[in-house]
Amino acid sequence: MADYKELIQTFYTGLSQQNADMMVSCYHPDIVFEDPGFGQLHGDRAKKMWQMLCKNGKDLKVEFSNIQVDNESGSAHWEAWYTFSQTGRKVHNRIDAKFEFKDGKIIKHTDDFNLHRWASQAIGWKGKLLGGTNFFKKKLHQQTNILLDKFQP
Repeated sequence: MADYKELIQTFYTGLSQQNADMMVSCYHPDIVFEDPGFGQLHGDRAKKMWQMLCKNGKDLKVEFSNIQVDNESGSAHWEAWYTFSQTGRKVHNRIDAKFEFKDGKIIKHTDDFNLHRWASQAIGWKGKLLGGTNFFKKKLHQQTNILLDKFQP
Protein backbone atom coordinates (compact mmCIF):
# COMPACT_ATOMS: atom_id res chain seq x y z
CA MET A 1 0.00 0.00 0.00
CA ALA A 2 1.23 3.48 -0.83
CA ASP A 3 1.93 6.01 1.90
CA TYR A 4 -0.95 8.33 1.13
CA LYS A 5 -0.13 10.75 3.93
CA GLU A 6 3.31 11.24 2.40
CA LEU A 7 1.71 11.63 -1.04
CA ILE A 8 -0.50 14.49 0.20
CA GLN A 9 2.47 16.08 2.01
CA THR A 10 4.48 15.93 -1.23
CA PHE A 11 1.60 17.52 -3.12
CA TYR A 12 1.33 20.48 -0.74
CA THR A 13 5.09 20.82 -0.36
CA GLY A 14 5.17 21.21 -4.15
CA LEU A 15 2.48 23.88 -3.95
CA SER A 16 4.28 25.76 -1.17
CA GLN A 17 7.44 25.73 -3.33
CA GLN A 18 5.44 26.56 -6.48
CA ASN A 19 6.78 23.34 -8.00
CA ALA A 20 3.99 22.14 -10.30
CA ASP A 21 6.03 19.13 -11.47
CA MET A 22 6.20 17.85 -7.88
CA MET A 23 2.48 18.40 -7.47
CA VAL A 24 1.31 16.72 -10.67
CA SER A 25 3.59 13.73 -10.04
CA CYS A 26 1.15 12.91 -7.21
CA TYR A 27 -1.81 12.79 -9.60
CA HIS A 28 -3.10 9.71 -11.41
CA PRO A 29 -3.30 10.18 -15.22
CA ASP A 30 -7.11 10.08 -14.91
CA ILE A 31 -7.27 12.71 -12.15
CA VAL A 32 -10.56 14.54 -11.58
CA PHE A 33 -10.13 17.87 -9.80
CA GLU A 34 -12.95 20.13 -8.66
CA ASP A 35 -13.19 23.42 -6.80
CA PRO A 36 -15.47 26.47 -6.65
CA GLY A 37 -13.13 28.55 -8.82
CA PHE A 38 -12.54 26.27 -11.81
CA GLY A 39 -15.35 23.75 -11.60
CA GLN A 40 -14.43 20.22 -12.64
CA LEU A 41 -11.21 19.52 -14.54
CA HIS A 42 -9.97 16.17 -15.88
CA GLY A 43 -6.54 14.69 -16.57
CA ASP A 44 -3.97 16.97 -18.16
CA ARG A 45 -6.29 19.96 -17.79
CA ALA A 46 -6.23 19.59 -13.98
CA LYS A 47 -2.44 19.34 -14.08
CA LYS A 48 -2.23 22.40 -16.34
CA MET A 49 -4.25 24.39 -13.79
CA TRP A 50 -1.60 23.81 -11.11
CA GLN A 51 1.14 24.71 -13.61
CA MET A 52 -0.65 27.99 -14.33
CA LEU A 53 -1.25 28.80 -10.65
CA CYS A 54 2.36 28.01 -9.70
CA LYS A 55 3.79 30.04 -12.58
CA ASN A 56 1.56 33.05 -11.97
CA GLY A 57 1.55 33.01 -8.15
CA LYS A 58 4.11 35.69 -7.39
CA ASP A 59 3.69 35.97 -3.61
CA LEU A 60 1.97 32.68 -2.79
CA LYS A 61 2.33 31.36 0.75
CA VAL A 62 0.79 27.97 1.63
CA GLU A 63 0.34 26.10 4.89
CA PHE A 64 -1.25 22.66 5.19
CA SER A 65 -2.40 20.63 8.17
CA ASN A 66 -4.68 17.92 9.49
CA ILE A 67 -3.84 15.29 6.86
CA GLN A 68 -6.01 12.22 7.41
CA VAL A 69 -5.83 9.07 5.24
CA ASP A 70 -7.08 5.52 4.99
CA ASN A 71 -6.66 2.88 2.26
CA GLU A 72 -8.93 4.63 -0.25
CA SER A 73 -9.36 8.29 0.69
CA GLY A 74 -7.92 11.22 2.55
CA SER A 75 -8.42 14.81 3.54
CA ALA A 76 -6.41 17.86 4.48
CA HIS A 77 -6.83 21.49 5.39
CA TRP A 78 -4.76 24.11 3.64
CA GLU A 79 -4.56 27.87 3.57
CA ALA A 80 -3.21 30.15 0.87
CA TRP A 81 -2.16 33.80 1.05
CA TYR A 82 -1.55 35.65 -2.20
CA THR A 83 -2.31 38.74 -4.24
CA PHE A 84 -5.13 38.24 -6.74
CA SER A 85 -3.45 39.32 -9.97
CA GLN A 86 -6.54 40.77 -11.65
CA THR A 87 -7.26 43.28 -8.87
CA GLY A 88 -4.05 43.49 -6.81
CA ARG A 89 -6.09 42.63 -3.70
CA LYS A 90 -4.73 40.39 -0.92
CA VAL A 91 -6.48 37.05 -0.39
CA HIS A 92 -6.38 34.56 2.49
CA ASN A 93 -8.23 31.45 1.36
CA ARG A 94 -9.06 28.56 3.71
CA ILE A 95 -9.59 25.29 1.86
CA ASP A 96 -10.69 21.81 2.88
CA ALA A 97 -9.54 19.10 0.50
CA LYS A 98 -10.79 15.57 -0.04
CA PHE A 99 -8.88 12.92 -1.94
CA GLU A 100 -9.47 9.49 -3.42
CA PHE A 101 -6.58 7.21 -4.36
CA LYS A 102 -5.89 4.67 -7.11
CA ASP A 103 -2.66 2.88 -8.06
CA GLY A 104 -0.70 4.82 -5.41
CA LYS A 105 -1.74 8.24 -6.78
CA ILE A 106 -4.49 10.81 -6.27
CA ILE A 107 -7.37 9.98 -8.65
CA LYS A 108 -9.89 12.50 -7.29
CA HIS A 109 -9.18 15.83 -5.58
CA THR A 110 -11.96 18.12 -4.41
CA ASP A 111 -11.20 21.49 -2.83
CA ASP A 112 -13.97 23.26 -0.96
CA PHE A 113 -13.90 26.88 0.19
CA ASN A 114 -16.29 29.73 0.79
CA LEU A 115 -16.54 31.31 -2.66
CA HIS A 116 -18.42 34.35 -1.34
CA ARG A 117 -15.67 35.06 1.19
CA TRP A 118 -13.00 34.57 -1.50
CA ALA A 119 -14.82 36.87 -3.95
CA SER A 120 -15.19 39.57 -1.28
CA GLN A 121 -11.43 39.55 -0.72
CA ALA A 122 -10.30 39.09 -4.33
CA ILE A 123 -12.74 41.42 -6.06
CA GLY A 124 -14.01 43.78 -3.36
CA TRP A 125 -17.52 45.19 -3.12
CA LYS A 126 -18.71 43.53 -6.36
CA GLY A 127 -17.50 40.18 -5.03
CA LYS A 128 -19.19 40.85 -1.71
CA LEU A 129 -22.43 41.65 -3.52
CA LEU A 130 -22.40 38.87 -6.14
CA GLY A 131 -19.90 36.28 -4.88
CA GLY A 132 -22.52 34.00 -3.36
CA THR A 133 -24.65 33.73 -6.50
CA ASN A 134 -24.80 30.98 -9.12
CA PHE A 135 -24.42 33.70 -11.77
CA PHE A 136 -21.05 34.70 -10.27
CA LYS A 137 -19.90 31.08 -10.02
CA LYS A 138 -20.80 30.40 -13.66
CA LYS A 139 -19.00 33.55 -14.86
CA LEU A 140 -15.95 32.71 -12.74
CA HIS A 141 -15.78 29.19 -14.21
CA GLN A 142 -15.95 30.68 -17.71
CA GLN A 143 -13.18 33.19 -16.97
CA THR A 144 -10.83 30.78 -15.21
CA ASN A 145 -11.25 28.20 -17.97
CA ILE A 146 -10.52 30.82 -20.65
CA LEU A 147 -7.30 31.65 -18.79
CA LEU A 148 -6.50 27.93 -18.63
CA ASP A 149 -7.16 27.54 -22.38
CA LYS A 150 -4.71 30.37 -23.14
CA PHE A 151 -1.99 29.23 -20.71
CA GLN A 152 1.15 27.76 -22.25
CA PRO A 153 3.24 25.82 -19.69
